[in-house]
Amino acid sequence: MTTSKPLVAILSGAGVSTDSGIPDYRGPNGLWRRDPEAEKLVTYEYYMGDPEIRRRSWQMRRKNRTLEAEPNAAHRAVAELERSGVPVRVITQNVDGLHQLAGMPARKVLELHGSARSYVCTGCRARGPMEDALARVEAGEDDPPCLECGGILKSATVMFGERLDPVVLGEAAAISKACQVFLAVGTSLQVQPAAGLAGVAADHGARLVIVNAEPTPYDDLADDVVREPIGTALPALLRGLIPEGD
Repeated sequence: MTTSKPLVAILSGAGVSTDSGIPDYRGPNGLWRRDPEAEKLVTYEYYMGDPEIRRRSWQMRRKNRTLEAEPNAAHRAVAELERSGVPVRVITQNVDGLHQLAGMPARKVLELHGSARSYVCTGCRARGPMEDALARVEAGEDDPPCLECGGILKSATVMFGERLDPVVLGEAAAISKACQVFLAVGTSLQVQPAAGLAGVAADHGARLVIVNAEPTPYDDLADDVVREPIGTALPALLRGLIPEGD
């Protein structure tokens, strides 16, 4: 007997990666919010206009352990759901690439805020692995220029003051409208437009499940709200979405 498998959309926030040792930098109480000087390091206007800010920003990236982090139980559970044959799409606010490292196909992961694993030239838009740029910093280049055009390089993440990629955001909205189940996991659902995807999904008839330690503005819309630790709660929830016999 064939069982119809619902499209599952998972909006993942910083709370999904904290078990991997990655702190919440961008949340309401994150480092960038608490320390305006640190926030300048990831603010586009300051970054582009001040070589000293860029130098400090590269040193911050050099010391950052994001690229060394490993997927945790939550990331692995999402990948296992996809491997079971259930249609899954991940919409992530994280820039760490851990969903892909856990086994999610890259084409099924939408990175709303870009990726810390790559660099991009602000001039010619050339891209490459972040490891290559960091190797140049380690070798003594304080502010490594683009090897193609000499332009300013930056992390391929969305800095404060930059717009989200409209194509990626459009795809995320389409998935939110089409899914039957929408899980918002480890996100405060306070930063728009990403937070609004939960409302879009609910408005289009999806079952909305919120997994977060603190209350969110969308809790009243949710069919289920889970406060338990993500590392145990999410795997249990996702196992329940795999049809019996699979």
